[in-house]
Amino acid sequence: MITTANLVELYQIIDSQHGDPHHILGMHEMKLNGKNVLTVRAFIPQAEKITVRDLKDKNNVYEMNLIHEDGFFECIIQTRSELFKYVFDIEGHGSSWTIYDPYSFDVVLSELDLYLFGEGNHYEIYNKLGAHVTTIDGVSGVLFAVWAPNAKRVSVIGDFNSWDGRRNPMRILKNSGIWELFVPEIGAFEKYKFEIKANDGSLHKKSDPYANFAELRPDTASVVYDINQYQWNDEDYLKQRDVNATLDKPMNVYEVHLGSWKRGEDNRFLTYRELAKELVSYVKEMNYTHIELMPVEEHPFDGSWGYQVTGYFAPTSRYGQPEDFMFFVDECHKHNIGIILDWVPAHFPKDAHGLARFDGTALYEHADPKKGEHPDWGTYIFNYGRNEVKNFLIANAIFWIEKYHLDGLRVDAVASMLYLDYGKNEGGWIPNQYGGRENLEAVEFMKHMNSIIASKYPSALMIAEESTAWAGVSKPTKENGLGFNLKWNMGWMNDFLRYISKEPIHRKYHHNDLTFSMVYAYTENFVLVLSHDEVVHGKGAMINKMPGDLWQKFANARVAYGFMFSHPGKKLLFMGSEFGQFAEWNEAKSLDWHLLQYEHHTNLHQYMKELNNLYVENEILWNNDFNSNGFEWIDCDDNEKSLVSFMRKSTTTDDFLIVLCNFTPTTYTGYRIGVPIDGEYEEIFNSDSQKYGGSGIVNEAIMVAEEKEWNHRELSIGIDVPPLGISIIKPVRKPTVNNI
Repeated sequence: MITTANLVELYQIIDSQHGDPHHILGMHEMKLNGKNVLTVRAFIPQAEKITVRDLKDKNNVYEMNLIHEDGFFECIIQTRSELFKYVFDIEGHGSSWTIYDPYSFDVVLSELDLYLFGEGNHYEIYNKLGAHVTTIDGVSGVLFAVWAPNAKRVSVIGDFNSWDGRRNPMRILKNSGIWELFVPEIGAFEKYKFEIKANDGSLHKKSDPYANFAELRPDTASVVYDINQYQWNDEDYLKQRDVNATLDKPMNVYEVHLGSWKRGEDNRFLTYRELAKELVSYVKEMNYTHIELMPVEEHPFDGSWGYQVTGYFAPTSRYGQPEDFMFFVDECHKHNIGIILDWVPAHFPKDAHGLARFDGTALYEHADPKKGEHPDWGTYIFNYGRNEVKNFLIANAIFWIEKYHLDGLRVDAVASMLYLDYGKNEGGWIPNQYGGRENLEAVEFMKHMNSIIASKYPSALMIAEESTAWAGVSKPTKENGLGFNLKWNMGWMNDFLRYISKEPIHRKYHHNDLTFSMVYAYTENFVLVLSHDEVVHGKGAMINKMPGDLWQKFANARVAYGFMFSHPGKKLLFMGSEFGQFAEWNEAKSLDWHLLQYEHHTNLHQYMKELNNLYVENEILWNNDFNSNGFEWIDCDDNEKSLVSFMRKSTTTDDFLIVLCNFTPTTYTGYRIGVPIDGEYEEIFNSDSQKYGGSGIVNEAIMVAEEKEWNHRELSIGIDVPPLGISIIKPVRKPTVNNI
């Protein structure tokens, strides 16, 4: 059969390797024998007969000729020369159907979109790439776009085309590396992937890097989903957050893995909406201010806990749909609970459907394994020097704040990003251009990201999990810092857990582990953390780190948490630690909530509820966490008794609290400490109270300051210090009576 099509292009379409199918398929104006005519071409392998029908005049129909038996059709319309809107009426295999021609629609992405993405500055690229339900020329459908610059051909495949990569090849837009195709008359919940033919001829069926939803694992297809339909109800919360969200606010974070906080019947996951009721209610009751979620971005393997992400723009389908997760966030904000999401820009897994070797080449990662792989984790490292990769990550951070109203991101494994030799042996890494071990491209990426978020979302918290002595992690970028708001205090965590796990009789030899944190406490904006990483891989649950018999274990836990909550810095505690779960955390099952039928666990649970409340309600304990004027040692040298005492002070008034922590099971009666002012003092909190399961060594009577010099102060008081306990006291402020 004679055709006007270029035969090379025709066979490229049939062989599924054409890089610009719109050039040959669809309707085109052309000259034939000196006359202006139209030609329409289609490649539909399932079709036996195709008719072109004019949408404005149903009487104008044009039967197409089968040019190639594989399904290439063409018709030449010699009676018309101007393009018109049309549909295909198709017959084949005993069925008939009508479709709009995907190759009759113009390019959607603008040159500005392509330019900004190429420069790494398209911060809302998630609105362009991926799959978006839209209407073009009055026709509803889905616009697909994906970045795959080194591919020979990219097709979108799904149920709508029988997963046949020949059916819907995409066109590449100029020199951007972005492929685009509008598929009419499909919509939300269509499953799809991108079929990529690499230059070496290999085929790769990839999930969409920008997908908003995914199939439930173990299936790996992306799912079309319109995330812009949810009606948010947190406007008042966001306004208040924008005005008042500063670092001088209480922040005691409950770290949660959604899949194992609590399970339903038959060990099933709770849904986002069930968690919106149960988890939010629990967090509110326990007086936490924030929930930090271990990663909820889509991931294939439950055992990775979400830290090996394949769907950066999709909340995992394990617990429901994107709108269900939005509802969960909405409910948190309704109860004035902030939401922080663990975010993983340091590495990604090698799963075949994910980002790995996306277009047949090292696209998101480095090709050289010395730069591009984490040998310990078996994952790839992002190429932070590539503009489009930086854009992907920065836009993703913005996406969660913008589209899901999150209050902040905790950035995982920052140390692994900062150092080129992280987790690598000698000879297994490549130095930077100056011969150093610093990853200069990653540093610039983090500064860029944090500066943009600080500008666009000044109320959003960016928190670094960074375990080294890198200077200025939480300093602004204009001061040559990395620009994070907060940094996890891994030094405090390691020192304190090493200290608290020792038998009390030995603690006096390790007193420095208890006090050293105050040497560097104000070098960064720190969060004190006892996180999930400390209760897995044989490290033991928090309660099992505590030495002694059952009573001593729980007493140790109470004084440990009390010290943590009175120490400068924001707070984070992993789920289960608040009621003394004995078993190491296991992501495959629920926390051991049944333990709350036993007194020790119930008492600790009540203690943490009241400790949280004490913390939140006492401004002194949080409004000056990063100001050295807010803390003062009373006695940090009493290693023989393993006892420390200090003041937390207001920076705006003369208010203060005095904290004493005893890390031995010995009771000290009439223990003397220096105080700054004359007058009376009262105890407002004591971990040894019998209601918490303690021995009842409390100070019910008012303590009066005496003119006895102690701890380099002219005044002092005597106090009964409880065994393995914390006591918090404050001056009694008597009301002033005006003389009339």
